Amino acid sequence: MVHIHFIAIGGAAMHNLALAVASKAGYQVTGSDDEIFDPALSHLRDAGLLPDQMGWHPERITPDIDAVILGMHAREDNPELVRARELGIKIYSFPEYLYEQTRDKVRIVVGGSHGKTTTTSMILYVLQRLGIEADYMVGAQIEGFERMVRLSDTAKYAVFEGDEYLTSPLDLRSKFLWYHPHVAILTGIAWDHINVFPTFPEYVDTFRKFVDSFEPNGSFIYYQGDDNLRQIAAGARKDITCIPYDAYEGTVEMQVFGRHNMQNLQAAMLACHCIGVAPEDFYREISTFTGASNRLEKIAQTADSVAYKDFAHSPSKLKATINAVRERYPDKTLVAAMELHTFSSLMADFLPQYNHCMAEADVAYVYFNPKVIEHKRLTLITAEEVRQAFGTDNVQVFTDIQALQEQLRRTCQNIKKGGMALLMMSSGTFDGVNVNAFAEELLHC
Repeated sequence: MVHIHFIAIGGAAMHNLALAVASKAGYQVTGSDDEIFDPALSHLRDAGLLPDQMGWHPERITPDIDAVILGMHAREDNPELVRARELGIKIYSFPEYLYEQTRDKVRIVVGGSHGKTTTTSMILYVLQRLGIEADYMVGAQIEGFERMVRLSDTAKYAVFEGDEYLTSPLDLRSKFLWYHPHVAILTGIAWDHINVFPTFPEYVDTFRKFVDSFEPNGSFIYYQGDDNLRQIAAGARKDITCIPYDAYEGTVEMQVFGRHNMQNLQAAMLACHCIGVAPEDFYREISTFTGASNRLEKIAQTADSVAYKDFAHSPSKLKATINAVRERYPDKTLVAAMELHTFSSLMADFLPQYNHCMAEADVAYVYFNPKVIEHKRLTLITAEEVRQAFGTDNVQVFTDIQALQEQLRRTCQNIKKGGMALLMMSSGTFDGVNVNAFAEELLHC
């Protein structure tokens, strides 16, 4: 029996990896965390993997443990990590362990500042529909897939969403540098994670390093409308095949919409084609794909109004999502609400990147919680600074979630002609608001 212990098991990716490892024959999984919330809490409890008490307990780290997987949420001085190092136990980061488990597989990796989850989901959806087995790691729940991570002894392929954020407290390189893909997509580069990459050139450089990390004779699929990606492709190793792409413009009717999703779709097709899937087979199967969870996901609808939620939080994602809904519903009043929640979005130096990102909305609301800024130990920003950064008169800023909800209720009550397209966007939770239920309420005001 191989005993794997997870430090910071409650993370979205970490708990899914723990579930995947625990499902393999011959593996025992334990874990710890200082706090765990749903859905991880329920998933771990149902699988019998929920720690019996929260917190860090170095006495749990014993010589019989074969390996520790370290989550990004843990600190370098974590008591369990310190004990594991004292005992000489092998310590893996999340991406390192994924690579070790898929060393002998053909790895497809999807990276970029936006569209990673959707593009990865599209690839997996088509492969499943075609009966092509694949291991995977994806950042959202996909319809028809039991969990967000799968590891097996039988799959020939592995498909990973490639994140450029830090690997672990002990390894400050980007996660995707561990994966060494045979086939990889970069969807675009728009500055993000300013707390890790303080300048845009430093951010671009990690994507250049990613391309340098490809397996010999790899395939590099990149969005040709991005100047930085064109430059990276021009400087790629001679053994790498560079494949540019733009948005899909065929005649097959799709369930997803927006130019950014047509770009994602075309990139996914090219990745599948690299492993032998015919384009006509891809387009036939992807025509029924309705999207990944929280990625332009329709959550409510009435006869004349519709509501979506989306993970959009960075400037490029925010703008692409709003523009997609505007294009889809040109005659409806577009009401867009977004939450600033990430490190980058709450940093004063980064705020100007949001200039005109919500310009296509008829009504735009931005929310942030000052307590989150304090928790992240950032310099406080004001509502007026945020409003000026967004740069358009349609934007109103809130720092009280109840005030935002009341304003949304008033706005929706006043919309009559043509109905409304409501868009709720956050990588957080709007301070615990049940967005699906709230959207239903607003559409029935």
